[in-house]
Amino acid sequence: MTTLKSKATEAVDKAKKLFGKQVDALMIQEEKVKDLVSNTVKKLGKLGEDSRIKKLVSPLGVFIRMIKAHFNGTHKLAGSTLGLLLLGLVYFISPLDIVPDFLGFFGFADDLSVILAIYAKVKDEIEEFLDWERTQV
Repeated sequence: MTTLKSKATEAVDKAKKLFGKQVDALMIQEEKVKDLVSNTVKKLGKLGEDSRIKKLVSPLGVFIRMIKAHFNGTHKLAGSTLGLLLLGLVYFISPLDIVPDFLGFFGFADDLSVILAIYAKVKDEIEEFLDWERTQV
């Protein structure tokens, strides 16, 4: 029987196979990261005002804030954490992934599974970041 943790690892591994090289290149190209963040925000804006959908994609907002804090030097992330966060954004904005986005909800559900799997993998770092963020003025 497969566990939730093994499913999460499987989802992230599949995403890495598709986009791992692209993410590795992104990690050292701040301008391209800014474009990725901008494109993610645009796609999030197209999802509408449905509160259920907003709640499901809320981890992306945290990912974006963490990435911005890393690149502006206020909250540095481990390379592995940064890579996973970038992978989540790349996977989300890419129309061609394991289940293509043009398939409607099924394509979106696939994106969500990767995002939530990444969230689960870096949960401790996210909690640390959110604690740090609360102390900022």
